[in-house]
Amino acid sequence: MKIIIKRENLLNPLQQIIGAVERRQTLPILGNVLFKSNSGTLSLTATDLEIEMVSTVEVDSPEDFQTTLPARKLLDICKALADGSDIEFSIEEKKVSLISGRSRFSLATLPAKDFPGLDDIAEQHSFTIKQGELKALLEKTSFAMAQQDVRYYLNGILMEISNGLVKMVATDGHRLALSELKTDISINDEKQIIIPRKAVLELARLLESDDSPAKLILSQNHIRVEAGALVFTSKLIDGKFPDYNRVIPVDGNKILKVNRESLKRSMNRIAILSNEKYRGIRLTLAPGNLAIQANNPDQEEAEEELSVDYDESEIEIGFNVTYLIDVLNVLHSEDVDIKLKDANSSCIISDSEDSSSLYVVMPMRL
Repeated sequence: MKIIIKRENLLNPLQQIIGAVERRQTLPILGNVLFKSNSGTLSLTATDLEIEMVSTVEVDSPEDFQTTLPARKLLDICKALADGSDIEFSIEEKKVSLISGRSRFSLATLPAKDFPGLDDIAEQHSFTIKQGELKALLEKTSFAMAQQDVRYYLNGILMEISNGLVKMVATDGHRLALSELKTDISINDEKQIIIPRKAVLELARLLESDDSPAKLILSQNHIRVEAGALVFTSKLIDGKFPDYNRVIPVDGNKILKVNRESLKRSMNRIAILSNEKYRGIRLTLAPGNLAIQANNPDQEEAEEELSVDYDESEIEIGFNVTYLIDVLNVLHSEDVDIKLKDANSSCIISDSEDSSSLYVVMPMRL
């Protein structure tokens, strides 16, 4: 059994699905990629039992076959071969030979019948969205996801779908990110799912920043995204996401408007001398002026002042500077609005001209 394929035609799908291959897997076959040829279409499948990625490519192969190959070794071989070269696969029972130019490789295989697949999903809802729009929703919120929190339902993103609206929410208990997109979705009842952290990061990596379509299929326990030649499937987190509306302050009456890039640069400079563990900075607001201060256990200090649009009473409040910079990194407007109530209440950060995203950051005692 032989097939010949262009290096680039194999490299691209391998790079797409490699994120599902765990470096430390409990089952040896999870380190492999499933090769399956059917009627001239070669599908490559990788899974870690939580997510599954399938990418397809057209090949000139008269026969159908399936086998599994070591995923990372195969990827490294493809990367090392010359651009534009052909790769000839000779497939036998327990090994596969690769020939490209004067290079020859022999890889051990594992039986395709032992390769695990995710359960078939029973579709409950499906809709189509532009890849760029879905990617933007994920990128605007994913930084606020928890990492390995015992509250397992925080280790992912809440996706809320209702008629004409898709909303993403992430929180780690200290900050919250919310972004929404108005689109022509029509469903009978509101649907909430929690997409796991790894699936969120892989999807954000894989999706294109353009208007090409992505079809989302939702079931009781899975989400599937079909985008071009890629089919991405992930289990969902089985849990109840907290009521995020309760932590969004509604009584912030002090509004600060400031140039986003200037504020970000100032905070990056001041953060150099903040406490490396707690990352605390102090913001002192007075009419027309914002003072940013930091100090650390070595008795070092940094201070900077910015001219801002603010005409309320003076207020002094502390924040984790990393949380503030993370928000400023995902906003793209010229100016941002920061709504405050007092030194003990969370603030809301948003784009001055676009209300589709908002960010809540809790204060910290200094």
